[in-house]
Amino acid sequence: MRIIIVEDQKKLALSLQRGLGQNGYAADTVFDGEAALNRLEHHHDEYDLVILDVMLPKMDGMTVCKALRAKNIFVPILMLTAKDTVEDRIQGLDAGADDYLIKPFSFEELLARVRALLRRPQSSLTRELKIKDLTLNTVTRKVFQGKKEILLTLKEFSILEYFMRNPNQVLTRDQILSHVWDFSFDSLSNVVDVHLKNLRKKLETHKHEAFIETVHGVGYRLKN
Repeated sequence: MRIIIVEDQKKLALSLQRGLGQNGYAADTVFDGEAALNRLEHHHDEYDLVILDVMLPKMDGMTVCKALRAKNIFVPILMLTAKDTVEDRIQGLDAGADDYLIKPFSFEELLARVRALLRRPQSSLTRELKIKDLTLNTVTRKVFQGKKEILLTLKEFSILEYFMRNPNQVLTRDQILSHVWDFSFDSLSNVVDVHLKNLRKKLETHKHEAFIETVHGVGYRLKN
């Protein structure tokens, strides 16, 4: 899952980015409303969730939210604000936000809200993915091959989930990189190849047939 954090308090934004990363999410940060709207207008398909502060420089969060919905961009939005009146919450939800979190908040509560939004039916994401004898549960974050649990790192899990949501499709290194790592990650890095090598080794330890095959000169494909 890839998340964009729109928050002008850089210390808070970077803390959220770090915490989300430690929980298996790729997160980008943007520090003003105009930059957020521009990023999401051009790259909204790359994001599964927006964490959006209300009080932002250049363009406030309410305006960003309304503009996104007006452009038929319906990525889930979790709005952050220090305003805690009922009228403020109604205004945020009416602007098109999916949820509303009052500052200050605990990171555990934000994480729970994130999980809840990503589980909503409109995201078209199922909790359990199955291909052949491989089962991946997005809630428990466990992977089984038959009855044998396969222990994966957070990045390996995210890569495998991406492949299992796109079976039989050739995924390029850039696609994998942009989905699993944050926006600023070095595209020339061989990190994708390293993680895929480790992932395939773990899967093929329990099965002779390779699940993920190399399509030379293009990328990788998970065979259904």
